[in-house]
Amino acid sequence: MYKGQSGMWSWLFHRISGLGILLFLFIHIVDVSMLSFGPGVYNQSVVLFDYVVVRLLSLALVIAVLYHTFNGIRIMAIDFWRKGSRYQRAMFGIVLAATIIVFIPMAYYIMGPAFQWLTQAPHAATTGH
Repeated sequence: MYKGQSGMWSWLFHRISGLGILLFLFIHIVDVSMLSFGPGVYNQSVVLFDYVVVRLLSLALVIAVLYHTFNGIRIMAIDFWRKGSRYQRAMFGIVLAATIIVFIPMAYYIMGPAFQWLTQAPHAATTGH
């Protein structure tokens, strides 16, 4: 047993992120199948994606995909690079750092519309009408 070292956490996060991506796939299939009920039903179902809770779930999906991708590259490096197992702890740190660095601008893009009310000025007060 790894007893809490980077290999155990890497394995656990990889499995959790993979299950999260699989769950999203099922939700995506249901979402796309709404088209078969007509454009009105589909448009009503897509409105759900504007809720803050759903945007947070989208963020969870983004971080799961990013981590799963970068960690998959790390796993391939360990498997195919002779010195890969020696540097697996450092590569785990790189995976976490890369995930966070790429995630931050995506989080801003996804959550930005949910906080539009913070940036909008009241038009009656600013225009004088």
